[in-house]
Amino acid sequence: MIKHHPSDTLLTQYCSATLSASLSLAVSIHVDMCPVCQAKVAEVEAANAAQIFNDSVPPASDSNDADIDDDFAADLFAAITADSGVDDPYAVAPVTVNVGQQQYQLPRALTRISHSKFTQIGKIARSRIALDDGPLRSSLLHIGAGGEIPEHTHTGFEITLLLNGEFSDEDGHYVPGDFIYQDASHLHTPVTKEGCLCFTVVSSALHFNKGLSKLLNPIGNLIY
Repeated sequence: MIKHHPSDTLLTQYCSATLSASLSLAVSIHVDMCPVCQAKVAEVEAANAAQIFNDSVPPASDSNDADIDDDFAADLFAAITADSGVDDPYAVAPVTVNVGQQQYQLPRALTRISHSKFTQIGKIARSRIALDDGPLRSSLLHIGAGGEIPEHTHTGFEITLLLNGEFSDEDGHYVPGDFIYQDASHLHTPVTKEGCLCFTVVSSALHFNKGLSKLLNPIGNLIY
């Protein structure tokens, strides 16, 4: 069962289309996987729609209220249907990726966004998502069975959305759909027995704390 979700603030910003592209994508993928957040998003969207329509309906000033409402509805419908820029619905074909001997089906939200080839060091492989989103970097992160990421904290924030498989750290065990937020106040060592594929968003470099991995810190801003 999914235990880790975006905050209510993030969900509200997602519904209002005020999130950055990377964060909006992360929340969208989670919502597709999480019935609890689907219900929250539906509630917020319904409230937003009610607010918009209530603000748009002209105030009644005489006995022709019904005619005013009918005219407003007709004008609104005409404006919507006159927009030739609206895309037609399209079928989403499944997209799979291969990492080593494993094959994974990507979430619906990632099927039309390109990504780079996976680059691998040991049991860790990463593919960069093609989003131009300022300092934010979005990636597919794969950790092979029995792999781990050395103990680290974050100089900015990191969102990890588990897509497939499992992993654990000092704070618990995670399942597909879990949406995990980490920042400089967190110190962890992700490890997986079976292997996992994650969608990650980071705003700055990781900071490694132990052993040879500390050698990466001077070039962290180049590789995050």
